Amino acid sequence: MKVGLFTVVSGRAGGMAVMKAFAENAERVGFSTLWAPEHVVLLDSYASRYPYREDGTLPAPSNAPIADPFLTLCTMASVTRKIRLATGICLVPEHNPLVLAKVVATLDALSEGRFVLGVGIGWLEEEFRALGIPWERRAQRAREYIEAMRRLWGDALSSYKGEFVNFENVRSFPKPVRGADLPVFFGGESGPALRRAAEYGNGWCGFNLVPEEAADRIRRIEALLKSNGRKRSDVEIAVSPYTKPITPDDLKRYRDAGVDEVVIATIRSPRTPEEAAKGIEEAARKWVDAAAKL
Repeated sequence: MKVGLFTVVSGRAGGMAVMKAFAENAERVGFSTLWAPEHVVLLDSYASRYPYREDGTLPAPSNAPIADPFLTLCTMASVTRKIRLATGICLVPEHNPLVLAKVVATLDALSEGRFVLGVGIGWLEEEFRALGIPWERRAQRAREYIEAMRRLWGDALSSYKGEFVNFENVRSFPKPVRGADLPVFFGGESGPALRRAAEYGNGWCGFNLVPEEAADRIRRIEALLKSNGRKRSDVEIAVSPYTKPITPDDLKRYRDAGVDEVVIATIRSPRTPEEAAKGIEEAARKWVDAAAKL
């Protein structure tokens, strides 16, 4: 059982020194993956419902300093050698796919193949509107963007023709270390989200799920994989309990449900390198040591 960690380092407190200390210590004590979230903008009021709280609101103020995930992970890559780096998650439809493909490939190359692109289609319609991007058909847009990026990552001379993306005979370098096989993990717990993971994902990142809830989603993914002619081993499963309370004893229940990595999100955001080291040490004693005993 692997244990990952959400990067709770903000874009304000402590700056780059705290980000580096967070990453260095997470690798040192045995965490497997660092996951970084994405929101380009937030709003003071919105009609969209955040799917992971009963009241439908994001559990963060609208001025929360959510740092760019790619810059965050690149900073963390610079002081680590083995730990994986993942977006948790990247809002793919909000990006230009050619630019995003370049950013992803560059980060993966600089980190020597340690990057995982965790993706989603978004929940905050008002954010899309602010960016001038249509909310409608964002799932179809995301699928084309991922297909196009895989062409750019894998082909020396790349072309793609679709509803949202069109380019012919372009060259995009550097390539990811694994080329078009760079892992793409899908977030989301709805039926369509699970289908996306089973149809063309390399992994699934479930969110806000206790072991029983994770087991239900994994059974559905396994059935969808079979119907798509794929094997369970084709998809890695990462699950975060998020704010739902769990204990180290629950790690075995996650493992038995088919989870490959549990992602912890309950560490407080540190303001100094010393706070980062202390928080990571405490989390490792609680979670990494328990996982090692399974």
